[in-house]
Amino acid sequence: MHEKNRVKPERESEKKNAEQLKGEEKRRSDRLREDNEITITIVSGGENTPKEKILYNYTKDISVGGARIQANILLPVNAILKIDLALKNLRQNIIVFGKVKWNKIIIENETYEAGMEFVDTPDEAIKKLEDYISCKQKYTKLNPVGMPFWMFAKFNK
Repeated sequence: MHEKNRVKPERESEKKNAEQLKGEEKRRSDRLREDNEITITIVSGGENTPKEKILYNYTKDISVGGARIQANILLPVNAILKIDLALKNLRQNIIVFGKVKWNKIIIENETYEAGMEFVDTPDEAIKKLEDYISCKQKYTKLNPVGMPFWMFAKFNK
């Protein structure tokens, strides 16, 4: 009649999922989920990679430490990229350099994703990127009604 409260043992699959999440999350800064047009030039990265600019690419999310990008070719891991970022609502481009850390096929022969870490990027470019991300995150938190960003930025300098 009298039952003791028992702690349910954690399932093996739940343990693995928790361990995977801990092990995979290596980001040091928050990411801004935003599509931004980019132009990629592969600086170095092995054979069979085009040396010309690769157009029609964009970021899926971005931080001061790196970005997840969507591209029209499979970017090899450890490739060094020069990326010209055209950030939304910023009237200038930012040039960063990055190293591809991982890649994934989304649609064979059409769409690929890659995670890249910024390397050898000038401090001025990182500072502009940091200011942009901070401003956009502040805008998102303080603007629940959807005021246009340019108007928000003008009155919140």
